[in-house]
Amino acid sequence: MISPLAITWAPSPEIFSIGPVTVRYYSVLFVSGFIIGYYIFVRFFKREKLPAEILDTLLYTLLGAAVIGARLGHCLFYEPEYYLARPIEILKVWEGGLASHGGAIGILIAIWYYVKKYGRKYDFDYLWLMERIGIATALAGALIRLGNLMNSEIYGNPTDLPWGFIFVLRGEVVPKHPTQLYEALAYLLTFAILMHLYWRMLPKLKKGTLFGLFLIGIFGARFLIEYVKEPQVAFEQGMALNMGQLLSIPFVLAGIALIVYGYVTGKPAELESKPKKK
Repeated sequence: MISPLAITWAPSPEIFSIGPVTVRYYSVLFVSGFIIGYYIFVRFFKREKLPAEILDTLLYTLLGAAVIGARLGHCLFYEPEYYLARPIEILKVWEGGLASHGGAIGILIAIWYYVKKYGRKYDFDYLWLMERIGIATALAGALIRLGNLMNSEIYGNPTDLPWGFIFVLRGEVVPKHPTQLYEALAYLLTFAILMHLYWRMLPKLKKGTLFGLFLIGIFGARFLIEYVKEPQVAFEQGMALNMGQLLSIPFVLAGIALIVYGYVTGKPAELESKPKKK
């Protein structure tokens, strides 16, 4: 029985079009996450006395790495046979198909490059930067999932709960779990917790704690929500754990390991020394 409170969801994913150029909610929300993250980092760098001018390189590096990594992640993790046979299709990002796990791997590689370029000069290391990247990424992830909602994609199984969404643009006639909202709320909660810890408790925190909590919060939520999410590709049918869950487990374990590492080593989460002069 369909709940009388079920939401009929049929917004256009496009905000407006000018000739051949179309602006979509997903694109705006995706880019907004990086822009907001940039200004969050301005405050982080100001607090820890790092020069704001090196942030531009970080923004562009992460944005490019996230898009490339997310696209390759979708193509290679979910539909490798199709895309390896048609490699030119990988470039068609506008047709959809981005995987958060691939984006995460791309960002990890980009941060390694950034730390190699600036870390020694300003006395920060890979984990120090990851701690702060995680905070901004949690918010960006929430905005991306709202973009998925506007695209009427990546939703869940049928539900008779009152907050089910009928995704009309996808031809659905029964309410489905709005798993995009579930993930967005989980990511926002993770963001709020991390921001509180950073601004109120940073001097007491050990290095690894913030990023460990980020990995557990984001990928732990992803693992659980996958239980009510429809399979993204055919081969996931019948799997005890789908691809999203299998890819989430290593990140959750890494988060636990980082928290243990922090308390074993006792290294402070704050920048340990003042930046060197140019």
